[in-house]
Amino acid sequence: MLQIEAEKIETTEWPPQVELIMSALDTGQFEPEDRRRTQRQSYRVKASLRLFSDPPRSAPWVIYTRDVDSRGIGFLSPHRLPLGYGGSIELPDANGQLIRINCTLLRCREAAPGWFEGSLYFNREQKEFAAPSSAAE
Repeated sequence: MLQIEAEKIETTEWPPQVELIMSALDTGQFEPEDRRRTQRQSYRVKASLRLFSDPPRSAPWVIYTRDVDSRGIGFLSPHRLPLGYGGSIELPDANGQLIRINCTLLRCREAAPGWFEGSLYFNREQKEFAAPSSAAE
């Protein structure tokens, strides 16, 4: 299991609005009670999303990830994406290697004017993104 190291995550190519919105989301300003069964780790990378319904040879959707666990990933996007659609996300892992994961779009709602907050469910558990086990477990 890999432990995600924040210092390896590069956010300098992000639009300034992304960091502002993520900061607001992190403080709980926009989100209702968190009902996740597992705790997500902060994981901020620029990623590409291709939906299976996208036309062939179309450009992928750019998304900015917020957090991750072994079952899914939270993100921001300048696009309203269609709920329930399947696809694949391509993103760097903790070592900087690009990986592709099949996923399903669970949520995409407006978080700020022109920006949408959402989550993707991984179709298979991704153990490299599992939270580190504590010694007590």
